[in-house]
Amino acid sequence: MLLAITAHAALSDISGKVVDAKTNESLPGATIAFPELKRTVSTDLNGEFSLSNVPSKGSYLVEISFIGYKTFTRSVDFSKASALTFSLQPGAIEAHEVVITGVAVSAGGKRSSTQSTVVSRAQLLNASTNLVDALSKVAGVSQISTGPAISKPIIRGLGYNRVVTLDDGVKQQGQQWGDEHGIEIDQFKADRVEVLRGAASLLYGSDALGGVINLVEPLSPPEGRIRGELVSNYSSNNGLTGSSAMLTGNSGGLVWRGRASYKNAYSFKTPTGYFPNSGFNETDLSGMIGLNKSWGYSHLNVSSFRNNIGFYEPAFDASGNFVNENGELFSSRQLKDRSLEYPRQDIRHYKIALNNNFIIGSGSLKADLGFQKNQRRELEDSADPSLFFNLDTYNADLKYYPHEQNGWQPVYGLSTDLGHSENKGVEYLIPAYDTYGIGVFAYLKKNWENSTINAGLRYDYRMNKGKQLIEDGEERFTAFKNTLSNISAALGFTHQFNEAWNFKANLGSAFRAPNPAELGSNGVHEGTFRYEIGNPDLNPERSYQADAALEFEGKTASASLSIYNNYIHDYIYASNNSGELINAEGSDYPVYRYGQVNANLYGVEASLTLHPVTFIHMENTFGVTEARNITLDKPLPFIPAASLRNELRFVPKFKNIQDAFFSVGIANYFDQNRVDPEFEISSAGYTLLNAGIGAAFKLGKQVVKLSVSGNNLLDKKYYDALSRLKPGRLDQTDPSVGVYNAGRNISVGLYLPFGFRG
Repeated sequence: MLLAITAHAALSDISGKVVDAKTNESLPGATIAFPELKRTVSTDLNGEFSLSNVPSKGSYLVEISFIGYKTFTRSVDFSKASALTFSLQPGAIEAHEVVITGVAVSAGGKRSSTQSTVVSRAQLLNASTNLVDALSKVAGVSQISTGPAISKPIIRGLGYNRVVTLDDGVKQQGQQWGDEHGIEIDQFKADRVEVLRGAASLLYGSDALGGVINLVEPLSPPEGRIRGELVSNYSSNNGLTGSSAMLTGNSGGLVWRGRASYKNAYSFKTPTGYFPNSGFNETDLSGMIGLNKSWGYSHLNVSSFRNNIGFYEPAFDASGNFVNENGELFSSRQLKDRSLEYPRQDIRHYKIALNNNFIIGSGSLKADLGFQKNQRRELEDSADPSLFFNLDTYNADLKYYPHEQNGWQPVYGLSTDLGHSENKGVEYLIPAYDTYGIGVFAYLKKNWENSTINAGLRYDYRMNKGKQLIEDGEERFTAFKNTLSNISAALGFTHQFNEAWNFKANLGSAFRAPNPAELGSNGVHEGTFRYEIGNPDLNPERSYQADAALEFEGKTASASLSIYNNYIHDYIYASNNSGELINAEGSDYPVYRYGQVNANLYGVEASLTLHPVTFIHMENTFGVTEARNITLDKPLPFIPAASLRNELRFVPKFKNIQDAFFSVGIANYFDQNRVDPEFEISSAGYTLLNAGIGAAFKLGKQVVKLSVSGNNLLDKKYYDALSRLKPGRLDQTDPSVGVYNAGRNISVGLYLPFGFRG
C-alpha cells in the first residue's frame, strides 16, 4: 500500500483519489471513512472524492475499503493534507487492519495491542437468533443461553458483570448479574461489533475483567445523500420472523437516522419435540439526530427496547412428555401459538445518549452522556407484574486528546455513573439500592515505524448502598453500605516484523465491584431454584492478566495464535458447601451464600484462514479455557467447552450476480468434564453440520441480497455446556431433567439496501 500526500496550507476541505496499487487504475465506489469524525464519503466514477467542513488541524485515522482489496488504515494530518492518493492492494484475505474504536486511542488492528475481532454486519444478520448468538462464533466468545430467546455473552470464561457492553458510546446498564434475560439491544442496529478480549478496566472501570463488546453505529452517508435498508428473515425451527427498516440522511452536516425492528417466534423445537411456551417477541425503535461540522460532531441517540419472553418449568407425564399445570399434554396449536402464556417476562429498556467530539485547536474532547431506564417485569398469572424492578442510570464519560507529537499520543479521562433502583412489585429479587462511581485515568501511546507501546493508570471509587425492607413485620433486606477504591494499570506492546507478521502483548490489572445481588440478596432466585443470601462485606474482585498473540497475514493465508492467563483475587460466587436448606414459598430450597475464593483462568485461541485460489475460503477457529477455583482446588462452574469450528466457503464469480457464495461448516464442541458438581454435571461433546448459500441480484438498479442457511442440519440431540436448560442446570434437585438445544433450523434472509440524493 502506498500513500502520497500533497501538502498545502491548512484548509477545511480535502480531496483525493483511490487507485489500484498495481495498475494505478481508479477505483470508483470505494468508501473513505473517518471514524473519529463520524464522516464518510465514496469515490465517483473517476475514483475521486472530496470532503468539506473538516477540521483544519489534527491527525485523524482514515479507513478505505473496497471489495476485493485489503482494507487500508492510516493517520492523516489535516493541517498538511488537501489532496490525497490512496493506493490499495488487491487481496483475497479478509483484512484484520480495520479501525478499532473501543480502545483509548482508535487504531488499526495491527497497531492496537488489545486482542480484538470485528464482526461485520453480514455476520450479525447471518442466521442468528439474537446479537449474542451472532458473536458466539468468535474464538474465545460463548453464550449462556435459555433457548433461542435469551443469551448472555461469555468472554474467556467470564460473563455477567465481568463483561462490559457498549452501545451508543455508553455502558449498557441493565441486570447483567442475572442469567434469566439477555442484552437489551436491537440485533439489527449495529454496523459492526468489536469484541475486545482481555482486561479493559483502564478505560471502562469496574466490570471489564473479561472483555468488552462495542457496538459501532453506522456512519452517516455523504452530504446530500439518503440511504436506507430493509432486512427480513425467517427461521423454520421456531417460526422466528425478524424485520428491520432503517433510513439515514445528511443535509449540509445535519445528520439523522431512524430504525424500527420487530421479532416474533413461537416455541422452539428440539430433536425430540417442542419446548412449551418458549416463544418471544421483541420491538425496538431507535433514532439519531446530530451535526457533523468542522468543529467536530454532536449526535443525540434515543432508543426503546421491549422484549416479552415465555417461561415454562418442565413437568412430565408418565411417558416423559411435557404437560401443563393440569397434567394435560400441549396441543400443536398451543406449541405454535405466538401469543405467550403465563408465566412470562416483560423486559423494557429506554436510553438517551448524547455523543460529542469537540475539536479544540489540534486536540479534541470526547464527551458521552447517557441516561438509561431498565425495567424488569415478571408476570406470573396476569398482566399485573408480581416482580417489578426499575433501574435508572446516569453516565458521563469525558476524554481529552491533546495533539499527537512525534508519535506520542496522551489521553486523559474521567467517567462517572449514578444508579437508582426501586422495587415496585410484591416479590423481590434484590433490595432497592443506590450506586455511585467515579474514575480518572491517564494513558500514553507511542508510535514508532514498526512498533507501538502504550501504558496507563486509573483510579476508581465506588459506593453501593442497599435499602432496608420490612415485609410482614420481618426484615427481608438489611440496609448496607459498601465502598471501595481501586488502582488499575495496563501496559501493551505491538511490533510489525513485516507486512505479514505482527506481534502484540499486554500486562494489566482490572477490578470488579460486587453487585447489589451479591451484597444484599435474601430470597428465592426463581431462575436458579435456590435461596440466595448476599454478603455486604464482600471485597472487589482484582484481576491480574497477561496475554500475547502472534498474527500472520499473507496473500493466500492468514493465521493467529494467542495465549492468556487471568488470575482473579477474591473471585465472587455463591455456594452451598454446607448442604443447608430453607423452607420458602412452601418448598425446600438449597441455600447459596455469596463468598470469595481465588481463581485462575487460562487458555488458547487460534485461527487459520486459507485461500488456495480466489474463490475458495477455508476458515478455522479454535478456543479453550481452563478455569480453577484455587482456594478449594476444583474447577470453576459454568465454563464453556473447548470448540473447533471449520468452514469451507466457495465464492464463484457470475455475470450479473454479486457476492455469490456457498458454504458448509462443521462445529465441534468437546466434552466438558471440568465442572463443579455443586452447580452442574458434565456435558458430552457434539458435532453440528451447518451450510449456507446466497447472492446479490440486480432488479433494474436495485440490489437485492438473498441467503439461505441451515444450522444443525442433522438434527443432532445435544446439550450445550452453558445451556441453562441442560440436565442439572434448570432444576438443581433433579439432574435427570433436561431440555435439548434447538434442532434443525433453516433460515431465509432478505437484505435490500437503497439510496438516493436528498
